[in-house]
Amino acid sequence: MNKVDMYLMADYGPARQKISAVLCRRYKASRYDRTAPSSTVPPMSVDVDPIVRDVAGRIKADLDRLTGDLTSMFVDVIPEFRHDDEVRRLMVASTSSNLIVILDMLTLSIAIDDITVPPAAAEYARRFAQHDLSLEALLRAYRLGEHTVVQWAVAVLRGTDHSTDEALATVGRIALLVNRYVDQVVEGIIDIYESERRRWDTRSDATRAAQLHAVLDTDELDLSSAEQMLATSLRGWHLAAAIWTPPGVPDPAGQLRAGTAMLQAVTGKAPLTVTVDEQNCWAWISSTGKPAFDSDRLELDLSTRPGLHMAIGEPGSGLNGFRQTFRDAQRARGVAIAVAHPDRQLTLYAHVALSSLLIDQLPDVQAWAQRVLGDLMRDDEPTARLRETVQTFLDVSGSFTDAAARMHVHKNTIHYRVRKAEEILGRPIAENRLELEVALMACSQLALKYS
Repeated sequence: MNKVDMYLMADYGPARQKISAVLCRRYKASRYDRTAPSSTVPPMSVDVDPIVRDVAGRIKADLDRLTGDLTSMFVDVIPEFRHDDEVRRLMVASTSSNLIVILDMLTLSIAIDDITVPPAAAEYARRFAQHDLSLEALLRAYRLGEHTVVQWAVAVLRGTDHSTDEALATVGRIALLVNRYVDQVVEGIIDIYESERRRWDTRSDATRAAQLHAVLDTDELDLSSAEQMLATSLRGWHLAAAIWTPPGVPDPAGQLRAGTAMLQAVTGKAPLTVTVDEQNCWAWISSTGKPAFDSDRLELDLSTRPGLHMAIGEPGSGLNGFRQTFRDAQRARGVAIAVAHPDRQLTLYAHVALSSLLIDQLPDVQAWAQRVLGDLMRDDEPTARLRETVQTFLDVSGSFTDAAARMHVHKNTIHYRVRKAEEILGRPIAENRLELEVALMACSQLALKYS
């Protein structure tokens, strides 16, 4: 038994929801260590072919009952096999079709290479993928089925008068043939599952994106209709996020999945997500109470993936809140893209709300800010430090002491920088204070450049 089979046969709790691609590749590559080609079976010292056919015939005579026993075991042992009636019937048909092919192979000496995935088994694998059930669970069922068929053969042989050597040789041949059948079919099952998973994900995202656009853009849509379209409640609070990666970043899909996982980790809620394209994803966190999250932790988590960016809207309630928080997130994203600061991966709408309203008029904002700030808008480090000092000084209501504490400098340094800024402006900073504050904010958040 190889490592994959040991893993799949282990009696563990509920299987993880998705088997990794690494496990799939390892399974396909392993195919058990054997020296003979997969299409041949090493010869036995005892001619057991007639016995194999007889054992398979006896099992086939009781196949309806044995199929029921096997499917019941699947349901008991593997949580993913606890389906509704329609899918359960397909699961029974899949199990039956595999058993019939195995027994035909044993009785009719069908070559392994001539065997393909039975249609019912293929459709069941597709349904497994559509329901986002674990491929790992499906593979485990095939190995449990393989083990069970061999045990049935042993039970049949106990009721015969064959010698020990004949019985052992027969069990060995049946085990080898069934093992190779499962290897052959499971490779096809993996391909079917993975292809359907990719197709279903694309279809689901496209459908969900269309539904979300309808909910976001159709003003006359009422709450109940919107909830029915999205299959989720919109009556509580919502927090939207835009997650994206710039072009050229490796594994953008993996980056986006990591972003949604980070959002779930800092909010404690599974987000409603839709993949917009290869570089963009939208996500909503919904809860009965006002959503909260640890922005410092989220910023730290994002720093582990330099190519990943996120913009977060303000929480809103009900259908209108669902829409507004999304618009907030999109505006925050617009600010982040306009600035394109390499060290700024997280943008909160609450911090850039006013700037986001100016983003569509950047040339006019640029010209206006330069008129207000004059040479205080020059693009050099000393002048940038003066702008930061004045902005901090105004934020703390003109307190030199509080500004010094916030900037971790001496109070006299604040005095000097404020006087220097006033000299450059040609007026006291208290004059036209609102315009000055807005111009400083726009310069900082929109990365305006002196020209």
